[in-house]
Amino acid sequence: MPSTQHLLLKQFITAATRPLARNRPRLSTMRLAAEFLSLGQLMPWNVFLTDVKLEGMAAEWVIPAGAPLDRVLLYLHGGGYVLGSLNTHRSLVGTLAQRCNLQALAINYRKAPEYPFPAALDDALLAYRWLLQQGYQAQNIVVAGDSAGGGLALALLLALREAGEPMPAAAVGLSPWTDLVLPAPLLRRVAHEESQVLEALEIHNWGAMYAHHLPLSHPLVSPVQAELHGLPPLLIQISDAEVLGEDVMRFAAKAQAAGVPITLQVFEGLVHWWHLFWRFVPEARQALDQVAAFTQAVWETQDRPTLPVAAVA
Repeated sequence: MPSTQHLLLKQFITAATRPLARNRPRLSTMRLAAEFLSLGQLMPWNVFLTDVKLEGMAAEWVIPAGAPLDRVLLYLHGGGYVLGSLNTHRSLVGTLAQRCNLQALAINYRKAPEYPFPAALDDALLAYRWLLQQGYQAQNIVVAGDSAGGGLALALLLALREAGEPMPAAAVGLSPWTDLVLPAPLLRRVAHEESQVLEALEIHNWGAMYAHHLPLSHPLVSPVQAELHGLPPLLIQISDAEVLGEDVMRFAAKAQAAGVPITLQVFEGLVHWWHLFWRFVPEARQALDQVAAFTQAVWETQDRPTLPVAAVA
């Protein structure tokens, strides 16, 4: 059963989004609101920030004290491909980097509708290739993202596979958006849940803004539609109460059938983006600790010495 803190969060979201769902604010207004709300975020103690430009794209190193210098978390923020920024997700990236004991690189990829597909994917590829150019080994990189950023992380893996480029060690999707099609029956089913009304109404439009002239079922737009063989280990977290839940579970089943090492963690009754509220909601801290355990297991597998093969007489 969700915690009291989560119940209060859900009540707040319901109260805040009910009038927004009726009035359908402009995207510019929602962007400003997201930036304004980010002003109240606090960084974890002993996590340091350094601005960096990747061929003109704003990015940010998020470095916990004592983190090793040879491993890195590439983080892609959520926001439906149309909003969100380094500001909105800085606190989440900070605590995730600290819990995983990894320096993180967060990027401010281009957003739709001004920059539709493939702009965000191109920026993610740029960041990943930039890390390789800086001397980081692919097996020392973990890619992660939430919501649309989680879907973008999966699309990044697919693009790397198709290009024959080295894969990262693993990827993490926090409530990843894996299918932009969002069939009407699904939207109608969740519309009665007040805390999801705005989410259900808006993301259908945001997906079309991002895909632009492409069909929403294009595999690099909706990773659940892709062939999923040859991907590195994945950790996927989702709540069974989210609009995106069924599609994520379908993605996980398809990935497992394709032989991908995948860990699916399903949380009960939580709102979308519960990870962002890690200071207040214990389920968020629990989820992020499980991400840390997953990345630690990835490194332990790499660091385990390979036993010599015994000669056969």
